[in-house]
Amino acid sequence: MKTRQLTALSVALSLVFTSTAALAETTLTNYSYTATKQMYAEYNPAFIKYWKGKSGETLNIKITHANSSTQASKIKNGEEADIISASVAHDIDGIADADLLPRNWQKRIEHNSAPYYSTIVFLVRQGNPKKITDWNDLVRWGVNIVMSNPKSSGGARWSHLAAYGYALKQPGGNEASARQFLKRLYANNRVLEYTARGATNTFVKNKLGDVMVSWENEAFQAMAENPGQFEMVVPSISVLAEPPVAVIDKVVDKHGTRKAAEAYVQYLYSPEGQEIAARNYYRPVDPNVAAKYAKQFAPVKLFRVDELFGDWKTIQKAHFQDGGVMDLVYDQYRNAS
Repeated sequence: MKTRQLTALSVALSLVFTSTAALAETTLTNYSYTATKQMYAEYNPAFIKYWKGKSGETLNIKITHANSSTQASKIKNGEEADIISASVAHDIDGIADADLLPRNWQKRIEHNSAPYYSTIVFLVRQGNPKKITDWNDLVRWGVNIVMSNPKSSGGARWSHLAAYGYALKQPGGNEASARQFLKRLYANNRVLEYTARGATNTFVKNKLGDVMVSWENEAFQAMAENPGQFEMVVPSISVLAEPPVAVIDKVVDKHGTRKAAEAYVQYLYSPEGQEIAARNYYRPVDPNVAAKYAKQFAPVKLFRVDELFGDWKTIQKAHFQDGGVMDLVYDQYRNAS
């Protein structure tokens, strides 16, 4: 009898310990675009510590970095990420079209689900030997530009639209003049890389080109890692770039990770999350943190893409799908050398 009681007790204790262990450990997977690597290297340990104190759970966070469109395609094709950090909303819209999260995902969190924002700037070599001051200088003869490819890179889509918007906003600007401006811009292209980080490596490490058209945070990072070698030029007009973050509903419900995943995204909006974003050169949306870092970020006139171009579905079709503006203005053979 005692033996049976001991056996039953052992089984019960084993079930309790197993259940407790299962509750105490959670793994979250974040598929993120390349330029966020440094930021999330700081953010993830901070969130793990916060969540442990709040919930008692020990979190493991797995994160992968690739260009935004590739990450979205992987999720649509069955890879199970709890969270996606994309460079453009269009990539998450595609995941919503696959019924993995609601189509109104961008309205579930403030600031269009973008907990920080950025813009497009120019990185030049120390002393600015080509005297680059604004977009018009990029289309001068003899200026060699390094960019990434809008067909593959979310950052490059922002760059393309920033240049197009600048041209539209000039006196007398229209669709024809904006396309001509982009044609001249791409004609000066020295290297069109697959990702924004690839463009940075080409310009910074391989020392090709006179100027890189870049995410602002990438330009800051390059200057921090290579002191005295580069300068940033902020143009007179640029785009309000909102890289969004979203929870993938069907994945978190399958994994039982919804609470932790939603908290992970929300914590990006917290004072600590905003500080981490600002330290990694993203512009915070929290006005108090933004005020603290105001001297870090140069003032720039920003426009929203929906003001000029419509929603991202419209933008993608008009500019980046086959036969769109990108195909009309970029001569790959002229730039093949």
